[in-house]
Amino acid sequence: MTAAACEISGLSAIADRFDHVLLDQWGTLHDGRTVFPAALDCLAKLKRAHKPILVLSNSGKRARSNAERLARLGISRAAYDGILTSGEVTWAGLRDRTRAPFTDCGDTCFLISRGGDRSLIEDLDIVTVDDVREADFILLGGLDDDLAEPDLWREPFAQAAARSLPMICANPDLMMFGASGLVPAPGTLARAYEWLGGAVTFVGKPHAPIFEAALEQLGNPDPRRVLMIGDSLDHDVAGARAMGLQSLLLADGVHRTALAGAPDLAAATRKLAASTSRMPNWTMQQLSW
Repeated sequence: MTAAACEISGLSAIADRFDHVLLDQWGTLHDGRTVFPAALDCLAKLKRAHKPILVLSNSGKRARSNAERLARLGISRAAYDGILTSGEVTWAGLRDRTRAPFTDCGDTCFLISRGGDRSLIEDLDIVTVDDVREADFILLGGLDDDLAEPDLWREPFAQAAARSLPMICANPDLMMFGASGLVPAPGTLARAYEWLGGAVTFVGKPHAPIFEAALEQLGNPDPRRVLMIGDSLDHDVAGARAMGLQSLLLADGVHRTALAGAPDLAAATRKLAASTSRMPNWTMQQLSW
């Protein structure tokens, strides 16, 4: 297996190295508004090569909502084999209540989501409250752009931390694409809660539960023959490495400021990764075949 960040120009160069593909969504397939044409072509080529594709996203919304969004953007359900989100894994955990932190988090939550989305608690016996002082736990699924700055949450979070209120973060991403560019994502807000003394459980990349669920959905293949493709060293690459998967970093994503225009992309990626735990096997500018 490749040891560290070799640059490739297209996925076809390593097609014989993997049997299954996990694909990040934002920054890999689209930017929230437009699908990347080369990525759409790559999906078609992967299907022709009989490589099962599972879209793996840190979206705090359910898989169904994300599939509908992809369809509106121009990626049909037939273009990939399945989709799994951290929101879906969180919802299943709250439904089943078979493992921590879901077994003892309580039934009353202070819900933080994007656009008022309530799919994380859909069909579940969970009550939402508007005052964090009345909640058993905080459920963080998404953030509206105008509420993304952690300082806006300092007062209610300080109250919650003082009560030792647990938080479940269904989207560990630190940054997201907003209308004005990159803005803090739910993961950054959760880290701020930790800084105030609150306890947080993260569901999603780079944490094991979402990768375990993904491998199960793919039929439990050999992890060494599964390729994770994404634009984040901290989430896509680190999570893949911890699970024994192969990984490919796309430079034209959240790390574009550090990697854009690098004369030696592989060397720049190795420098940015800085440690083996975040080192991808391969790197290229954007998803293409």
